[in-house]
Order: sequence, then C-alpha cells, then structure tokens
Amino acid sequence: MNRTVNERLLGITTVLIAATLWGTTGTAATFAPDVSAVAIGAVAMGGGGLMQAILSAGRIHRHARLLRDQWRCLLLGAIAVAIYPLAFYASMRLAGVTIGTVVSIGSAPLLSALIEYRLDGLRLTKRWMTGAGFGLAGMLLLCLAERSGHVATGADSDVIPGVLLGLLAGLSYALYSWAARRLMQRGIASRAAMGATFGIGGLMLMPVLLITGAPLLASWGNASVGLYMALVPMLLGYLCFGHGLSRIPASTATTITLFEPVVAAGLAVVIVGERLPPIGWAGIVLILACLVCISAPVKASKLKETSSMSNSDAPL
Repeated sequence: MNRTVNERLLGITTVLIAATLWGTTGTAATFAPDVSAVAIGAVAMGGGGLMQAILSAGRIHRHARLLRDQWRCLLLGAIAVAIYPLAFYASMRLAGVTIGTVVSIGSAPLLSALIEYRLDGLRLTKRWMTGAGFGLAGMLLLCLAERSGHVATGADSDVIPGVLLGLLAGLSYALYSWAARRLMQRGIASRAAMGATFGIGGLMLMPVLLITGAPLLASWGNASVGLYMALVPMLLGYLCFGHGLSRIPASTATTITLFEPVVAAGLAVVIVGERLPPIGWAGIVLILACLVCISAPVKASKLKETSSMSNSDAPL
C-alpha cells in the first residue's frame, strides 16, 4: 500500500512540475512579439516532440514490436499532438488569450474523464467531480479577472469560432494523454510511449514550421525563445508529464495541470507587470483547492480498490 501511495504522490509531483513549466510559455512568448502564435506552437510542440523521440530512440527501438501492435492508438495520439498547438494558439488568436486558454485547459479534464468513462469504464468519484468543480470555477474566475483588466483583441464574431477551436484543443490534449497512458498500460515504457507519440506528432508539425517559422531566425532573441519553448516547457515538461501519466489516470493528470494558468497569472504579475484583481486571486485559491482535493491521500480501502482495478487493466 505504501508503494501505491508513493507512486501516486510521485506521479502527482511530476505532473505539477510539468504544469509549472508549461505556465512559463505565455510569458516567454512575449519576448518574441514578431513570431506568430502558430509558429510558436509548431516550434515548441514540433521541436520538443522530435527531441523527445531522439532522446528515447533506444527505448522506442526496444518496444518497436509493441508499438507496431498498438499502431492505431499511437497514430491517434500523434495526430492529437499535431492538432493541439494549432487549435490552441488559433483559439487564443480568435477569442483572446484568456478565453482561449481557459476553454482549452479547462475543458481537458472533463473531456479526459469522459473518454476514460466511455473507453475504459473508469468510474468518476465524487471527490474527483468536486475537485474538478473547484478547478473549473477557479478557471472561470481567472477568466473574468483577466477580461476585466484587458480588452479582447479579437472581434466579437471571432469569439465563437475561437471557443470551438479551444474545445478542439482540449479534446486533442485529452486524447493524446489517454493514448499515451494506454500505450503504457500495454507494457510500453513511459519514455518510449511519449517519445514515439510526440516524435510522430512533431514530424506532422514540421510543414507548418517551415511555412510560418521564418521570423524565428530573424533575431537571436526570437531564436532563443523558440529554443527555450522546445527544450524546457515541451521537452522537459512532457518528460515529467509522461512520468506522471505512468502512475496516475489521465483524467487526474489533466485536472492537476489546471495549475498551469496559476503559474501563468503569477508570472504575468511578477514579470510582465500585470495586475490581478481580487476575483483573480479567488480563482487561484479555488484551483489550489482543486489540487488539494485531487491530490490528498485516499483511504486504504479505496487505494486497494483502485489498485485492483489498475491490475485488471495491466498487460499480461
């Protein structure tokens, strides 16, 4: 039982580290204002994905047969990886940064839970639903706080398409998280599953980067931002995320990553100089309450039940 608790805590910790790293991307992008959001997304997810594949080449080779056997799941995850940054940054461009981020990140836990409920038969506990409710309420308050202090950059007619693209981003995020965890449950090592999924997804993003990425080479500043995005939030962040996914369900992992906008808001206040009104701080408190609710130790009987359920899904 102690091992189960320790594994779960390790999974939660590494996902929190990933969310913290991802929360730096918005502030980092402000240092390259001439680079389009789509180019930032392509270099971050595409470059980071290819580097994951290179670093994990040995593990991918050792698990090649299992990966071929699970090619449908691998392809689904890779397509979702390629779609996510394009939908996410397009959503922010149309609906505004705040609404795009809130819809994309906030919808992922619910969509992930629905995927697991439908495809894996996972039961949604009252505690998870309570924690998700806290998190979504906190995201809404953060959205309202940002909207009260900033004017949306997009036209009103662009908001609905932006929201729909945000939902597509949330769905793709939930899908590649589920697909990567499914590969791990089939006996594929975390690094091999994430490296293969993100490597193929990164290859799919290369044409987009070739078309839109010229401004990244226009100055050392732009290039350093692109390099940082690929190396730190995406490469290191997704290595941590994959490590956590091998230990906790995808729905739990995506809920914990609601911590990302908390980090983003804090950096905006400290570095960019934005002001966060009281309603925004209330949102941060609710998101932290969500993390406590999701991450708090469960009773021994529940741990035993969860362990037996996980064992029944494990590969032979």
